[in-house]
Amino acid sequence: MSSPETRTLKPLKIDVVSDVVCPWCYIGKRRIESALALVPDVPVELTFRPFFLNPWVPREGISREDYLTTKFGSVEAYKGIAGRVVAAANEEGLTYRPELVQRQPNTIDCHRLILWAESSGKAPEMKQRLMELYFRDGGDLTDVDVLVQAAADVGLDAEDVRRRLATDEDVARISADAQEASDKGISGVPTYVFAQKYAVSGAQDPNLLARAIREVSAEINAEAAE
Repeated sequence: MSSPETRTLKPLKIDVVSDVVCPWCYIGKRRIESALALVPDVPVELTFRPFFLNPWVPREGISREDYLTTKFGSVEAYKGIAGRVVAAANEEGLTYRPELVQRQPNTIDCHRLILWAESSGKAPEMKQRLMELYFRDGGDLTDVDVLVQAAADVGLDAEDVRRRLATDEDVARISADAQEASDKGISGVPTYVFAQKYAVSGAQDPNLLARAIREVSAEINAEAAE
């Protein structure tokens, strides 16, 4: 006989700490979505949290060449790394064309868009759109017109977004959230935080993530039933 507790499961909160210019976060977003599809009976609340992969990049961005030289030593050095990431993206049905990327953005405005999209339940779509623009299309995420169009593409009000981007709205909040992740010891992304107490780092296999979702959900619901 089932008790009320078993019928109504308490949703498992999962915070995805990631950045839109991190290729493993692009892959990891698809993998957590695949994991959720494997456990359709487990209620989950997924929230995207900001992280700055490259906090040293200025607000106006820098050229991709300068970025790769600073971070990897040379453009050539990155090519070897990129090949592996491109292959992993392809396996998930995603496209990454590193040769198209011309400009390395500071991502605070991208994170603001994701936060603003959250109020209408569009955060996953907003994040996906920005990642596709960057990884697939080589889009310039430092260009306000590109950002406004991306927001409009997922159903946000273009003029409202343009007006808000011209202000400092939520800049401090995003910076504080990203700092909080660093303060908690998160240094590699994506990191999935389950129920604010278990962290899984890296773009893990969907089966492993699904198992973690099921186990932590069972644990928090057992605690709720006590």
